Amino acid sequence: MVRRGDGYVELTVKVVPRSAKSEVVGAMADGSLKVKVAAVPEKGKANEAVCEVLARHFKVPVSRVTVIAGATSTRKRIRIDQ
Repeated sequence: MVRRGDGYVELTVKVVPRSAKSEVVGAMADGSLKVKVAAVPEKGKANEAVCEVLARHFKVPVSRVTVIAGATSTRKRIRIDQ
């Protein structure tokens, strides 16, 4: 699911931690974005990796990518400020 606002975009993301490499895989049937990260889901490392992958994919600084919901889940809502 994608929600656009004034100067931001919110995405629903499905995260697959402990993958061979970190990358955006593509859209899933439910409209969420699938992201693989090599990081382990401990102490926020996977969340940081997700933000880095999405920042690189959307060509924005990492500081503009925030996990706004689902910090301890594989399903997350991500906000990207423009």
